[in-house]
Amino acid sequence: MGDSAPIGIFDSGLGGLTVLREVLNLLPGEDVIYFGDTARTPYGSRPPAEILRFLHEILPFFAAQQVKLAIIACNTMKAIGFEQAGTKVPFLLTGVNYGARAALAASRNKRIGVMATAATIASGKHVQAIKAEEPAATVAVQACPRLVPFIEQGKLFGPELESAVTDYLLPLKEAAIDTLILGCTHYPFIIPVIRQVMGPDVVLIDPARETAAEARTTLAHHDKLTTRAQGRVRLCFSSDLPRAEQFVAGAIEFPWAEELSLRFELVNLLDYR
Repeated sequence: MGDSAPIGIFDSGLGGLTVLREVLNLLPGEDVIYFGDTARTPYGSRPPAEILRFLHEILPFFAAQQVKLAIIACNTMKAIGFEQAGTKVPFLLTGVNYGARAALAASRNKRIGVMATAATIASGKHVQAIKAEEPAATVAVQACPRLVPFIEQGKLFGPELESAVTDYLLPLKEAAIDTLILGCTHYPFIIPVIRQVMGPDVVLIDPARETAAEARTTLAHHDKLTTRAQGRVRLCFSSDLPRAEQFVAGAIEFPWAEELSLRFELVNLLDYR
């Protein structure tokens, strides 16, 4: 019969839309509820205790929607709170993939770079994941605190963004990496700028596809895949709905967009405490 309950995806703001896009590609029949915490983005420069509090305010919203699976599409939130949250919710929970295996498979010299938020870099989770797969790998990391605010404002190109990306990525380029993990779901929106700095020989790893594949595997293992041919999408945000709608219209190419039913909603998490 299949399971017709929706999937939840959530992020600190707009970045998790890159994961949503891959989920729709891989699981077109699933209903999906996306939540972006645009009122409090960015998370990456906040203390871990505050990020955990945000996580435990978002999870009840998805419990109320009776999702069968929720995906933490925020690297910062996954790195800090995934293990703790997974034991406290009435639904399956996965998180954004760290991209370690994909990076090692793509790398020629096992010199891997990671660009991410300050909190994600401080967690050390990407380095741990890469070293667990290949202890001899060399890993260079770089916190990029200014990038998420640019992306949330819709500034996906221009001299100011290019200057910030150059400042952050030159140390990774000097470290002679040949593969770079985009350790924040916002970063795929600025791949042309990243490519401009890193050059054509550095492989860029966007873990969104692996994240969607893990979600499908989890649902299949628990016999919770839907039998529908096409699902619906609710896009929920905690503030500034017009800005979110404008961003989605200008920056996201969803699969089968002409047939896709998108519904935008403003959500107050206080209603779900």
